[in-house]
Amino acid sequence: MNSFDQYRLEAKKEAKNKLKERINVVSKLRKKKGKELDFIFSDGHDQAFKKIDCLDCANCCKTVGPLFTSKDITRISKNFKLSPGDFTEKYLRIDEDNDYVLKTLPCPFLSSDNYCNIYSIRPKACKDYPLTDLRDQKKLLKLHLENTKHCPAVNEVFNHITNKFGVK
Repeated sequence: MNSFDQYRLEAKKEAKNKLKERINVVSKLRKKKGKELDFIFSDGHDQAFKKIDCLDCANCCKTVGPLFTSKDITRISKNFKLSPGDFTEKYLRIDEDNDYVLKTLPCPFLSSDNYCNIYSIRPKACKDYPLTDLRDQKKLLKLHLENTKHCPAVNEVFNHITNKFGVK
């Protein structure tokens, strides 16, 4: 096990151990105004990614996987010279929320060195992940709590927010 695998396991354990504290943090963050909350998360995002390189982890690609929009399916299938239907049949399934998701994990487009083989045309959900630098963070708070279990960067964002902004 390499050092980042160990870090990822520790981050997952930390996310579990701090869940109650983070639920409390989220309840306090809900009281912040939109732009202020966006700034808080953006700052946390910037600090987390000074420490973390996604290529060392790729846990999102290994354990969660993205949702695929119809635009994603059209763009990616065109690149593979497949019809959207054939691409969908080969790689995707419809989940319990009626969204298109990968049939299998880890992502079939993830290479062994954690690089994405379709990076330039990857799904929008992959481009946006882990969502901590987007606008309108208030809508994402519950999802961020879930993502602390999968993404060491989101875990770091919460640590930063809790420490810097005194949201305990």
